Amino acid sequence: MKSNVGTSDKVIRIALAIVIGVLYFADIISGTWSYVLLGFAFILILTSVMSFCPIYKLLGINSCSLKTK
Repeated sequence: MKSNVGTSDKVIRIALAIVIGVLYFADIISGTWSYVLLGFAFILILTSVMSFCPIYKLLGINSCSLKTK
């Protein structure tokens, strides 16, 4: 897999996942939506760690910085 998630994109994804986690553990979100958002947060963390997003691949998006020769 070729990386298609850049550094700033990773930071945003991880920050959003942390916010969702804090909202869950502070009991601000609950019920079915909490589990949906926790799943979304897990996917955000996973794509950040792998530096690859399948949706970006389908849409042809690449947020990695280009290397010049």
